Amino acid sequence: MLISWIQNHLLSLMTFIPAGGALLLLLFPKREETSIKAMALLTTLLALAVNIYALFRFQLLDDFVFQETSLWVPAFHIYYRLGVDGVSLLLITLTNCLMPLVILSSWREITSRLKEYMFLMLVLHTGMVGTFSALDFFLFYVFWEVMLIPMYFLIGVWGSGRRIMAAYKFILFTMIGSVLMLVAILYGYFKAGESFNYIDWLSAGFSFKEQVWLFLAFGLAFAIKVPIFPLHTWLPDAHTEAPTAGSVILAGVLLKMGTYGFYRFAMPLFADASLYFSPYILTLAVIGIVYGSLVAMVQKDIKRLVAYSSVAHLGFVILGLFALDQKGVDGAVLQMINHGLSTGALFLLVGMLYERRHTREIGAYGGIAKIMPLYTFFFLFVTLSSIGLPGLNNFVGEFLILLGAFQTQRIFAVVAVSGVVLSAVYMLWMVERVFFGPVTHEENKKLKDLGWREVVILVPLCLAMVGFGVYPKPLIKMMSVSTDTFLKLATRNANTVKH
Repeated sequence: MLISWIQNHLLSLMTFIPAGGALLLLLFPKREETSIKAMALLTTLLALAVNIYALFRFQLLDDFVFQETSLWVPAFHIYYRLGVDGVSLLLITLTNCLMPLVILSSWREITSRLKEYMFLMLVLHTGMVGTFSALDFFLFYVFWEVMLIPMYFLIGVWGSGRRIMAAYKFILFTMIGSVLMLVAILYGYFKAGESFNYIDWLSAGFSFKEQVWLFLAFGLAFAIKVPIFPLHTWLPDAHTEAPTAGSVILAGVLLKMGTYGFYRFAMPLFADASLYFSPYILTLAVIGIVYGSLVAMVQKDIKRLVAYSSVAHLGFVILGLFALDQKGVDGAVLQMINHGLSTGALFLLVGMLYERRHTREIGAYGGIAKIMPLYTFFFLFVTLSSIGLPGLNNFVGEFLILLGAFQTQRIFAVVAVSGVVLSAVYMLWMVERVFFGPVTHEENKKLKDLGWREVVILVPLCLAMVGFGVYPKPLIKMMSVSTDTFLKLATRNANTVKH
């Protein structure tokens, strides 16, 4: 009986186990710091265990699986409706894999208000999983907003430097997009016969003019979250000032909410408007690739350099989606996962170095490969993954994106190739200045190499980078039905739309 209930409520369990853990944390005395950390870690591991079980039960169907539906607010036809396909389950898996690692990364970094910090992390966990699994627009919007508040406090309370400014910038940008999206959701609700159901919206029959305005409203919210140039200005500040775990979650999961929003909602629902605006969005995507890379080259702060690299990497994802080619879309989804692994790992490594030296300035280092050989190995390994070395994960995603874009958007693909070259330039130049050459600062001679806890955090990420780089077939197979359905929906009126 219990097993049957679990099988029928897998998505609810994955979504609300973290929220349940957050409520239990309220019962812990603040002085019990070890117990609070252990409880938070066990909660995220339990959610991951349910996720792994769901992966074994996942079936490739031309529909959403693990669906759960129950009437929530009868007066307004609001349903509690969850469901996933291969793409959304992969992103939920990425979220559930990263969360135990970021909890471990906070073990020593967070020394004040630990209980509140772990509470917010678990609430954020629920918001992220819920956003990827919601099939009712009202429910989706609730989870979308649930994500914002914990991240705002994580940056503003536990961040560094100009954390208040970064937190305000983050919340203002994202709330502007959210308000416009809410207006669009309300309009769509009445157009779809007073329904928030995603499936009903697909057959609502929006006119071209309606699609244009709805696409702009949804698209702005998602573009800010990606972020697409020139809406990216909040991201470097948020990344730089956030605590390590906040930066990892931003890069690993929250930025994917934007690309996932285009993939799941904006492009399939408003296909005509999406095709109409695609040249403009593709232009902004390749500008973001080149601009993000060039600005990263001149950064003096390691964390800020990695932050600008995200602008470039997410530009590739948008290029792959709007290329509307099977290989490009597969590559875009793969790159969502790959970016979460490699850039998330880079932020973890930068955080580990900051814990020891309390500075992120590139000029404060030099020659630390002699002092921290194990740390250097991991950093160089993840850097090679980030720049797309063949045999590692990012290569597969970027190659498929460029291959797909060359089929349908050749000029944009040619420009985007420069981003691959530039990423190698700024990442390897940064590595050379930080790790090699003479030890120029006396303080660096006292740095300690990685401990066992830090190795435990990094090893699974590196193994995934190798596994997905050498054998990406299981991921591509898992997403294949979903990406095929996406292409059919997003191009269903391709011959009638004029740019």
